[in-house]
Amino acid sequence: MDPDKCIACGVCAEKCPKKVDDKYNAGLSQRKAIYVEYAQAVPLKYSIDAENCIYLTKGKCGSCKKKCPVGAVDYEQTEKKLKINVGSVILAPGFEAFNPNGLDNYQYANYPNVVTSLEFERLLSASGPTMGHVVRPSDKEEPKRIAWFQCVGSRDMNKCDNSYCSSVCCMYAIKEAVIAKEHAGDGLDCSIFFMDMRTPGKEFERFYENAKKKSGVNFIRSRVHTINPVGDTGDLELRYVTETGELKTEIFDMVVLSIGLQTPPALVDLAGKLGIELTPGKFCKTDTFSPVSTSKEGIFVCGAFQGPKDIPQAVIDSSAAASAAAEVLAEARDTKTKEVAVIEERNVVGERPKIGVFVCKCGINIAGVVDVPAVAQYAASLPYVDFVDENLFSCSQDNQNNMANLIKEKGLNRIVVAACTPKTHEPLFQETLFNAGLNKYLFEMTNIRNQNSWVHKNNPELATQKAKDLVRMAVAKVALMEPLKEVKLTVNHTAMVIGGGISGLTAAKSLANQGYETHLIEREHRLGGQALNLFHTAKGDDVQQNLSKIIESVNSDEKITVHLNTQINNVDGFVGNFVSTLSTDGKTEELEHGVAIVATGAAPLVPTEYDYGKDPRILTSLELDKKMINHDPMLKDLNSAVFIQCVGSREPERMYCSRVCCTHSIENALELKKINPDMNVYILYRDIRTYGEKEYLYKQAREQGIIFIRFSLENKPVVTSKDGNVIVTITDHVLGRPMELNADLVSLATAIVPYRDEQLANFFKVPMNEDGFFIEKHAKLGPSEFATDGTFLCGMAHYPKPIDESIAQAKASVARAVTLLSKTTIYSSGTIAEVEPAKCASCGVCVSVCPYSAPSFATEGRFAGKAEINPALCKGCGLCVASCRSGAIHLKGFDTDQIFSQIFEMDEAV
Repeated sequence: MDPDKCIACGVCAEKCPKKVDDKYNAGLSQRKAIYVEYAQAVPLKYSIDAENCIYLTKGKCGSCKKKCPVGAVDYEQTEKKLKINVGSVILAPGFEAFNPNGLDNYQYANYPNVVTSLEFERLLSASGPTMGHVVRPSDKEEPKRIAWFQCVGSRDMNKCDNSYCSSVCCMYAIKEAVIAKEHAGDGLDCSIFFMDMRTPGKEFERFYENAKKKSGVNFIRSRVHTINPVGDTGDLELRYVTETGELKTEIFDMVVLSIGLQTPPALVDLAGKLGIELTPGKFCKTDTFSPVSTSKEGIFVCGAFQGPKDIPQAVIDSSAAASAAAEVLAEARDTKTKEVAVIEERNVVGERPKIGVFVCKCGINIAGVVDVPAVAQYAASLPYVDFVDENLFSCSQDNQNNMANLIKEKGLNRIVVAACTPKTHEPLFQETLFNAGLNKYLFEMTNIRNQNSWVHKNNPELATQKAKDLVRMAVAKVALMEPLKEVKLTVNHTAMVIGGGISGLTAAKSLANQGYETHLIEREHRLGGQALNLFHTAKGDDVQQNLSKIIESVNSDEKITVHLNTQINNVDGFVGNFVSTLSTDGKTEELEHGVAIVATGAAPLVPTEYDYGKDPRILTSLELDKKMINHDPMLKDLNSAVFIQCVGSREPERMYCSRVCCTHSIENALELKKINPDMNVYILYRDIRTYGEKEYLYKQAREQGIIFIRFSLENKPVVTSKDGNVIVTITDHVLGRPMELNADLVSLATAIVPYRDEQLANFFKVPMNEDGFFIEKHAKLGPSEFATDGTFLCGMAHYPKPIDESIAQAKASVARAVTLLSKTTIYSSGTIAEVEPAKCASCGVCVSVCPYSAPSFATEGRFAGKAEINPALCKGCGLCVASCRSGAIHLKGFDTDQIFSQIFEMDEAV
């Protein structure tokens, strides 16, 4: 297939007669020998499966070549080598899922009802082989009991060579179990067999607890050795040992193998060719203080090739890699930029509405349920509709171009697209209108996939009727749409970073390296934050030595102004044009800046349990670090040490994991072992959460004789001082009996708690969660920025994280900030509120309810004292519109007549 010619129309796939089993759909569906490749849900190009293509294997058929309208099918295509001159390279090649075929004890290859987590994910998907209906592959019957096996292809040196933790498996197993129960109801029994439940991410612990208590998912701490079939029923017998030593046998309908992540051999070969060092787990080797830089200068890495990680961290790393590459290329910025030709906007004011309706099939996502031709035919009968078209994929590039041409050719002045979600695709279609010379707000998108075909998959007739109703409502609204204008704003190219810890320092230095004036605000008298208290990292790096280098580089950078002992008293303005009032040692100054990065950090909890504060031998983790930094001689006299985990974390008042504590305690335990190899060291834990390749530390600790004893939230250890000794009493999880440990030192792994800076949150109109951490724009797609334009987020103000992840997120926030700073002008949204002054009663309700401070009272002119809206601050949420008692405020694009037109059309359907 020639990718330069392919327009992703899908004709080749429709005509291909060859069908093959889709390995990702648990054998429950088939795909063609020609398949489509996607990026962000947009079909890109089609590819030929050479192993299954009839023409390439037998010299017959050729249907795809005959039917391709653009001649993209090329059976004789050969490899092309391109030489590209670049200033830096970013590696984001991903990973491969572990193949459990070789695990004879689980019999994945032989038992159809043993599936991988990826296959089960497809069963849950509305676009999967069963349209989201969970059935057993063997007989298509609904399962009553499903078991998940964790750590398949991870944390295993016996059956495979992957001793690391794959980081993502616990959470996706919980998610799959919860969704499966939502699909099937309370009659479905879901059980997850695990070693350690690793949910260290933001909101993950709460999700885990809800799965147990609200969804009724069973969590069984046991590793099942073998799966046995139950006759010819397709059922599966599991034998396992409980925590109390009881041998149990249970029958399940399905088993899901939670498979891990690994680097494929091809990537190992690529790394060798590029001269890039790999870790023992065959991931790209990076340093703690340069987490996205490979061993080869100018080559950066992100995603799972850097190490096993979930989507939010992969997105953070990708932005961090972009920022690191941008630092290298800063001097060349804009030298290769090409200006986009601006198409003059057509004036359609006063024209009769000429509406074009485009109905998308979205492959089988919509067309598999909805009668798309019938919907298109119905749309053609609606008032003001002059043109109707249906597309296989409306979002594909060729259809975008075709749509722009049709708008010009037919003279259309309003557009409706009936497709998927506007949340991801509306900007794409608005850009198409812009390219056709049409105001992008003369557009309405109606969701006939997520809100229709996916939820009514079992009733095509109802789904088709609902699609007609949705299109009719969209047409009624778009007929009343008017062109909207966007306010042009200039951008101040100065940045402000709030917080002088390791995240703030990194962000400031990255901004300066890219040529931007930066002000670093720190409330304390020195830079460094909590990193000043840390001894070394999981990789053995000296934190103080590296921190000193970063501070020195920041202080010596001419583009960075450091403000110590400084508080922020007020913030005015909006994206690109903020004005912050700073107070330093009693002196006040105003700082104008275009963006703000919040890196205010977090603090360790001061414990109120385990006799802390009553005996100097009972310390927190950071206090022990301080002793190690200062080479305290008392450490050489220790004969026994006890580390207690989850002190203040994972409890009702703080239902989150502090993420770093397990690794930190194991680091310090190993350090104590270095000082005195004969020392008795115990780590008392609930779950060991050494995710990723931190698992190697856990393995090393066990090999060096460090003893791990598990406890539960209901039966915590007890620490007492008796006769000059510190005694730790704990119930041994193996023996089930209490035991006493005589400790020369007790280290408490205390929770990391946020500062809950509500004043700062109010200044920038950014939210905090119930724990007090700042809430990002989107957990997966926008983890380093706020919903408030021009404000960004990094470090432990977002959530507890180790140094390498804090540095990565700092660089990621800079990458997002530079997308604004690199522009001279930006435009506000046209969908904003507008006041009709003659109707305004000056009651001030709008001013009081707006979370973005957009409404205010005019101070001069004919309408002084009346409300007015700052278009740069308005987010178009409509809160002021709903609260206005006199009906003086209107929301452009969602005015009363437009909303009621949809309601009246909906009433017609009823």
